[in-house]
Amino acid sequence: MDECNYAKNDKMLSNGLVSTSSAQETLTRVTEGKSISRREAYELIQSTDDDLILSCARKIRDTNNHNLKIVTYSRKIFVDITNLCRDTCSYCTYKKDPYSEAARMMKPSEVISLAELGKRYGCTEALIVTGERPEQKYGEARDWLKSLGYTSTAEYVGAIGEELMRKTGLLPHTNAGSLTKKEMSLLKESNASLGMMLESSSPRLTDVGMPHHAAPSKNPKVRLRTLEEAGQLKIPFTTGLLLGIGETAEEIIDSLFLIKEINEKYGHIQEVILQNFMPKTGTAMEKSSSIKMDLFLRIVALSRIILRDINIQVPPNLNPHCYGSLLDAGINDWGGISPVTIDHVNPEFPWPPLEGIRSATLQKGFALRARLPVYPEFIFKSDNGFISDTVRGYMEQLSDSGGLVREEVVN
Repeated sequence: MDECNYAKNDKMLSNGLVSTSSAQETLTRVTEGKSISRREAYELIQSTDDDLILSCARKIRDTNNHNLKIVTYSRKIFVDITNLCRDTCSYCTYKKDPYSEAARMMKPSEVISLAELGKRYGCTEALIVTGERPEQKYGEARDWLKSLGYTSTAEYVGAIGEELMRKTGLLPHTNAGSLTKKEMSLLKESNASLGMMLESSSPRLTDVGMPHHAAPSKNPKVRLRTLEEAGQLKIPFTTGLLLGIGETAEEIIDSLFLIKEINEKYGHIQEVILQNFMPKTGTAMEKSSSIKMDLFLRIVALSRIILRDINIQVPPNLNPHCYGSLLDAGINDWGGISPVTIDHVNPEFPWPPLEGIRSATLQKGFALRARLPVYPEFIFKSDNGFISDTVRGYMEQLSDSGGLVREEVVN
């Protein structure tokens, strides 16, 4: 049963709420295929016409899918290569210092063993996650890499991704933060796709006292450059927003439009993740409130309206009572779910049982299907170049004629 908390959040909203008639007019044009303007989106995020906004988002989602009535997820392992990180974000418990008992620097044999276990459980994606350039801050990270024969985290990730794929057939998807063009070119050869959360395009969040002040890689200019250069390299790319960390309503819309504009230039952004901030004990933001669900759902729906045919994902483990509401807001993907590893970024939020997701999805009239870490539209692009020949060979062993995972692989 969907038990979403719809308590209203007025903190982020201004007094100038758009009228129902104005919202109806805008959304009618959008439903007919017209693009929404930034000004109109500013107005709608201030609106309380959530039924109209969510209905419009659903219609766009269903049109994109040609009414195939499929919602996807990726069956994955979470490979936490290293949780050492040069950045310090005010909301994060993922980062560990080298002296911590929870610090992690995985050996190749550990990675391969984990991938073999994942394969036995029907996983097809190896989500490879690292902290931001730990070798730039910690001698321990440099020593660890040197002992393995590498000088950078990106070099190691590229090599272990290739070995993992060759030995187990799992397809790597790496999220190592803001990478250079050279690093992404290297990783493209052994990754089905890459990812990096934009989080927010607001430079204000890097000011003193704000969550990204001590996180140089979270500077929006750095992150937007990575998004641009991934497009130039024709890499299927996952990005997203972290919502509720101090951004304004207008800054959320600005971030979505920047993603839209970059994708219009290169056509490489395969999905946008919308992640609601959850306060964590022991962080500077532990007493901060998470975003209220009515506003979050409105943002999810506006993301669909603005981004249209880009896949929209919300992590189900952060929203265990809201599956039906999220589907009503226009999402078409549940992201990665693992039968063998925890969510190392949000370890206090376990993955939901797959049958619960399947049941909620079916109740809304959709079949749940496993996908690869690259979406079907990128597999079938006529001017491909988006997938390396090496990766494509392994991909073809896992995918069906529609570009999704063959049923016998995951069952």
